Amino acid sequence: MVTCWKPSENRLEEAQCTDGGPAAAPHSRFPHKALWLGLSASLLLLLVVLGLTGHLGLSQLRSQIVRISVHDQTGALINQSAVVDQKNDLVTFTVTSPANQTSTVLFDINHGLICYKPVYQDGCFLRQMEQSDYDNVQSLLHEQTHQSHFLLSGNETRRQTEFLGVLPASQVEASLLEEPLQALCHDRSVHWTRRAEGPGKQRLVYFCIDICFPSNICVSVCFYYLPE
Repeated sequence: MVTCWKPSENRLEEAQCTDGGPAAAPHSRFPHKALWLGLSASLLLLLVVLGLTGHLGLSQLRSQIVRISVHDQTGALINQSAVVDQKNDLVTFTVTSPANQTSTVLFDINHGLICYKPVYQDGCFLRQMEQSDYDNVQSLLHEQTHQSHFLLSGNETRRQTEFLGVLPASQVEASLLEEPLQALCHDRSVHWTRRAEGPGKQRLVYFCIDICFPSNICVSVCFYYLPE
């Protein structure tokens, strides 16, 4: 038996309380409330962690960096990287020249376009994708889930050169392009190009970009301006 004091109008009156009686009931509910609050907070924290983990997992599945190494014709090792975005059908190459200058080449499969952004030029250059371009880039879109680094054999690598002529009066506003291309070239002028046989002796090649694919194909894309 526990002695309790109950206030009255003029004095404190002694009352008898027993364990488990009505007077102790309000205090017994507090541990239960604290327990439920703790469980709720733990559950909320678990849901947040699972949500973040799932988001990061989906991001890694959607985009992955693939590295490509190949020996050039002098025997020096060249390293390139490509960001493969399977969800949006995008492959973005980062190409570093021997002078340590980095250019970007974006393959937008959904819109059938290739965008070249050379570091040593003040413009972007567009062209329509052809069947050979689709074939080359598919090796990255589908094989990148099995391998993240490709070391190409110098003896087995096929090399070819493509010439692209910059069309006169072909400048377009970057704001009119689709989002992947717009984000890449928002601070540059954009020009259309087309495949050409070669610049000829009277024209100068302004720059070239080498791109290597996991299918043991390396393409040197060279640009020059077509006559007006």
